[in-house]
Amino acid sequence: MRLPSFRTIAISALVAGVAIAAPAYAKNPNVGGAPMYATKNIVQNAVNSKDHTTLVAAVKAAGLVDTLQGAGPFTVFAPTNEAFAALPAGTVDTLLKPENKDKLTKVLTAHVVAGKISGAEMMKKAKAMGGKYEMKTVSGDTLTAEVKKGKLYIMDESGGEAKVTIADVNQSNGVIHVVNKVLLPK
Repeated sequence: MRLPSFRTIAISALVAGVAIAAPAYAKNPNVGGAPMYATKNIVQNAVNSKDHTTLVAAVKAAGLVDTLQGAGPFTVFAPTNEAFAALPAGTVDTLLKPENKDKLTKVLTAHVVAGKISGAEMMKKAKAMGGKYEMKTVSGDTLTAEVKKGKLYIMDESGGEAKVTIADVNQSNGVIHVVNKVLLPK
């Protein structure tokens, strides 16, 4: 009986280590200090993100919770609290008032595209279409994906531009892409 060489044992140990480490590396991404589970829906995950408390409050005020918990699939461009804070003073407070529910709904649904579109897919389609890939939002507006210096950006119809800071946060009913600006309908 021939014993395995040191090299064979070392390679086997390395392969075993990679196999054990791979699932840990492929864990659910953290957003706002909380893991985002692919088995949970968009709302179930978003409520745990400390970076998206304003977005969650807005979704609740607009009455969109049930929609975003629905089967989907949806692609959501999720602005952070900092993105909302960068809007002109008083904008968020004004939008959250009950009498402005329609305006708030329009702004929020301008961040949602029907279907599940990955960051890589948007980049591929943008490159194939001369640098820009247009997507119709649930609100009826158009968002445009563009690749700049290898990074994915989303443009709204008003000329605003948001950088995708965390792409492909998979959900049971779609995908979230975290963005650093609020996208505004025209």
